[in-house]
Amino acid sequence: MAISRVSIGAVAAIATLLFAIMLPAAQAQFVAPAPAPASDGTAIDQGIAYVLMLVALVLTYLIH
Repeated sequence: MAISRVSIGAVAAIATLLFAIMLPAAQAQFVAPAPAPASDGTAIDQGIAYVLMLVALVLTYLIH
């Protein structure tokens, strides 16, 4: 009961194809989603600075 070279080659080709398809999926990693942006205070500080600049501009306009 000898197995022909063609059938061994076909089995090897199918096995290679299956490994080529399955191995990258086995190494895939699920990356956690990025956290929601949190205010570190810079936007609040910049908003306060804009309000103070506007107040200074209005006061300068009223004084002159």
